[in-house]
Amino acid sequence: MKKTWAIADLHLCFGAPDKSMEVFGPAWKSYVELIEENWKKVIGPDDLVLIAGDITWAMKLESALKDLEWIDALPGTKVILKGNHDYWWPTNKKLAEVLPPSIHFINNTAYTMGDITIGGSRLWDTSEYSFQDCITFVENPLVKEKEIDEREVERIYNRELGRLRLSLEQLNPNAKYRIAMTHYPPIGADLKDSRASKMLEEFKINVCVFGHLHNVKKEKALFGEKNQILYLFTAADYLSFKPMLVRGR
Repeated sequence: MKKTWAIADLHLCFGAPDKSMEVFGPAWKSYVELIEENWKKVIGPDDLVLIAGDITWAMKLESALKDLEWIDALPGTKVILKGNHDYWWPTNKKLAEVLPPSIHFINNTAYTMGDITIGGSRLWDTSEYSFQDCITFVENPLVKEKEIDEREVERIYNRELGRLRLSLEQLNPNAKYRIAMTHYPPIGADLKDSRASKMLEEFKINVCVFGHLHNVKKEKALFGEKNQILYLFTAADYLSFKPMLVRGR
């Protein structure tokens, strides 16, 4: 294995052609072509690619397979994590049966490749910090906004914390490099702690990759390193659809 890369929030639409992200304007123009072009420029067949959620707009597995097969055809070994829009995601048993050969998943599980071991969970919104000051709000025409129930948000977040611990407990103790994948950021943009970040510290994670946020302002640097963990924001549009190098030269 040569290098490790990350790019989240691909929002592919081969399985749901009416849901292209191009409805959000020029920033998303030809985004699928850009992802493919930039991916092939830097990622080799022996590289590892982390995709932290919101992989496809498909609603059912049969449709999502069109997008997964597109990812499979790109170079590298891929590890995927469920995002909040991945409604197609089935049981672990079913997913293991149908995933193309170059794609592996994290879902209450861990995955090890070479000297790297990977765990994580989707996470959810939390009242521990806010990203409102970091985002230029654009209404999402593909999603119907729901009234927020704070008690339900806390319930889901606590459940995801349990899933995060379950996954991290399965990390390979002999691996030299420990990666966590989350879809929602596990820490504030200014590195304000959370229950999730403290758990990552407990398990001695080296780097955490995540996405979820869109239309993020680029005037100042976000996230960074805290308590020996590097927090990398890898949403595709923030990266201009270029995979981020996580490890290697």
